[in-house]
Order: sequence, then structure tokens, then C-alpha cells
Amino acid sequence: MAWFALYLLSLLWATAGTSTQTQSSCSVPSAQEPLVNGIQVLMENSVTSSAYPNPSILIAMNLAGAYNLKAQKLLTYQLMSSDNNDLTIGQLGLTIMALTSSCRDPGDKVSILQRQMENWAPSSPNAEASAFYGPSLAILALCQKNSEATLPIAVRFAKTLLANSSPFNVDTGAMATLALTCMYNKIPVGSEEGYRSLFGQVLKDIVEKISMKIKDNGIIGDIYSTGLAMQALSVTPEPSKKEWNCKKTTDMILNEIKQGKFHNPMSIAQILPSLKGKTYLDVPQVTCSPDHEVQPTLPSNPGPGPTSASNITVIYTINNQLRGVELLFNETINVSVKSGSVLLVVLEEAQRKNPMFKFETTMTSWGLVVSSINNIAENVNHKTYWQFLSGVTPLNEGVADYIPFNHEHITANFTQY
Repeated sequence: MAWFALYLLSLLWATAGTSTQTQSSCSVPSAQEPLVNGIQVLMENSVTSSAYPNPSILIAMNLAGAYNLKAQKLLTYQLMSSDNNDLTIGQLGLTIMALTSSCRDPGDKVSILQRQMENWAPSSPNAEASAFYGPSLAILALCQKNSEATLPIAVRFAKTLLANSSPFNVDTGAMATLALTCMYNKIPVGSEEGYRSLFGQVLKDIVEKISMKIKDNGIIGDIYSTGLAMQALSVTPEPSKKEWNCKKTTDMILNEIKQGKFHNPMSIAQILPSLKGKTYLDVPQVTCSPDHEVQPTLPSNPGPGPTSASNITVIYTINNQLRGVELLFNETINVSVKSGSVLLVVLEEAQRKNPMFKFETTMTSWGLVVSSINNIAENVNHKTYWQFLSGVTPLNEGVADYIPFNHEHITANFTQY
């Protein structure tokens, strides 16, 4: 009887953290699979020697099963050679998971992250919810490497999260759910029952808050936070009281893909695992296949042919009214660009017409981010950044992705968070 109990335990440990619910209830209809393959190819083709080495893309590529092995190898080598000193704890956690998913040894990155998280503390008792996103990634990565050594860190993190009263953020909540679910599933036998109770309490609280963000059409938060939220809701041991219709969410995301909403590689990387029946908890179970490329089945319907685009007019305002910043201004310009142009083209045309609209960008994992306008630059220490709005609504796409419509009023507002 004893060997049978050990056998059951070994099975439970081997399968802890897998996402069976995702595979069974959120599956993409076979007729729609070419649509998902299409965005995966788009994501993989973004990997070049000059592009930002994004670990989220490598994780998604490996969870889904890479088509472009050359891109997979290039990104793996780029991340292996990354300088640990240049990485935040969140980036370090993602890099560890990315290398693990490629069956590569992360080396000293794990011990470095372990030490950093042992010294981690939020900047204040009620720090912004986003301040917990990086630590959540770190705990998830460490949990997958050595859950027992991560336990004290995760306990302190969970207690801090429970006491935090800042406004809820879906992305952070989803990542914290994945991290604490990993810990919940891997609590060592013989550990205090209080650990399971603590993690369960925090998970229940977070999952209830995520469920409150589920819209009638199935989207969770917004379309770009839905991918991580789907992962979280599919694996949590503490399901919410409000039932989640996973099929409705999947169908809505597929419709958004048809509309061309998922063309940013990072947004694809976050939605792809769920559409392939995987979550970040599956990273340790990835099987590295031999060097044999599989050609994906892609959508057969060709897109519309090129047409001569007419011009549109975009009203563009730059605004800085923050006290303590030396230069205050509110300037508006009308810009004419080709219909279908991204917002970046509007900014470039405004800059050409009036030097006051001069701007600078920084490359991030989400693409180009405007870091400075009219010589006023974002400042992490002052918690300032340039926020773009359509009317009064913040844009949920970057300047290199968002396509303005005719007579739309776009405002770049220097903001403090």
C-alpha cells in the first residue's frame, strides 16, 4: 500500500501546475486554428538580431511549439548572453522561464534572483498594484526551480499582497495568481498547513477581483490583459463564485484576431499560450523537440489588395501641467496623414511641421514607447510618463500600433502615476 501512495504522490508532483482546464474547455475550434497559427508566425518573424530580445516571445514560442527554429535559437542565445545587471527582477524571472522552456540551464541567474527577492519589499505599504507584477514573475520562476527554497519569499509576498489596498490591476492579479498557484501546488509534504491556507486566501481574493473584471462579451479587463487572465482562471485552485464562460472569451479573442487587433509581438506572446491550451505553469514540462521545422497551416483567405489611401486629419495635442516641471504647455496641431497610418506617423509629421512637437522613443518589450516630448522626459524616480489618449480614453496600444481615425483628437499628456 505504501508504494501505491508514493506512486500517487509522484504523479501529483509530476502534474502539479499543468493546465488541464485550459486544454479541455478553452480549445480553439479546428477551423480557427490557422488564425492562431498566423499570429504565431507573425510573432516569431519579429525575432531578429537587431530586435529587442523578448523572453515572453520565447516562452510563448516554446509552449506553443515553435515553427521558426532559426528564430527560436537566435532568441535563446540572445537571452543566454544577457547581462544580469541590466535586468529587473521581473525580466530576470521571465528570462529564467524562457531558458527553462528551451531546455537551457539559466546558470547563476536563479541564485541572483533568489538573493534579490530575499531583499525585496514594496516601496510603500500601499504601493501601486503594478509594483507586484515583477515580483510575481520572479516567484513563479523560482517556484519552478526550487519551491522549497522559495517558500519563505512567497509567504512574505502573499502577506504583503493581502495587506495592499491599491486599485486592482488585472495583469498583476493574473501573474500573482500563477505564481501563488505554483507555490500552492508545490507546498512540501509536512509543511505547516497555514501556508496552504494563506496562499488559498490570497488566491481566492485575487481571483474574485479578476472575475469582477469579466465583461459580458467575455473580455477580461481589456483584450490585452485577457491572455494572462485566462491562464490564471484556468489553473487557480480557488475558483471564483462567478462562473467564467471560457468559450465565450476564446471566441471573442478569435474575433479580435480576425479584426487585426493582435499584431504587436508582445500582445501575441501573452494570448498565444491560452489559445494553444497552455499556461506559464507548463514551462517545466516543455519537451524540446529535435531540429525539425513544422510548417503551420495558415489562413487561406488572402487579405484585401492594396488600395490608394486617402488622407485623414488628426488633431494632436501635447500637454504638460504638472507642478514642479519647469516647462508648462498645451499645444495643438492638425496633422494630415494617409488613412491607415499608425500614430507614430502622426507624431513624426507634427514634429516636421513644428519643432515644439519634437519627441524621442525608447524600445521596450511592447515596442516603441514615447519617452520625451518637447524636451520633457519621463522619469522613473518622479513616476512620470507620457500617456496617450483618444478624447479622454487612454489608448491600449502603442504609437507604433494604434491607427487613428479621421478627425480623432489624440492627446499626449505628461502624467504622474
